[in-house]
Amino acid sequence: MALNIGAAAVVFVALAGCGQTGPLYMPTPPAKPQPTPAVPPAMPPVSSSVAQ
Repeated sequence: MALNIGAAAVVFVALAGCGQTGPLYMPTPPAKPQPTPAVPPAMPPVSSSVAQ
């Protein structure tokens, strides 16, 4: 008899302590950082004199 009361008390305490009180909600996700714009590679200087 005492075992049944003890088991019932454990189950009651476990169920009473579970979860968050109040309404359920989905948390807002963290903001993603903005990607930095890609810098195009530097072009080598073009010479105007062409060897012929």
